[in-house]
Amino acid sequence: MFSQIHEIVFHGKGGYDWDTIYNMPVWLRRFTFEKIKEYYDKEREEMEKQQGTLNNNNPKDLARPNIAPKQQSNQPTYVTKAPKK
Repeated sequence: MFSQIHEIVFHGKGGYDWDTIYNMPVWLRRFTFEKIKEYYDKEREEMEKQQGTLNNNNPKDLARPNIAPKQQSNQPTYVTKAPKK
């Protein structure tokens, strides 16, 4: 019972005080607890879904999604001088 009261007060974001929850009818306290639990479970699922989609994408793709990746060329990355004749 006390842990349930604590969870409602703590996760209620200041909407409930301890005395109000303690004196609340049991059925209403259980209902309030379940609604707060559902809210935070749904919020956690949404965050996990967002993190999953971000982990599957390359950060460069997110910054510029319409730009194709640069093609590899056969040109050397160094410069040489042609021999003198």
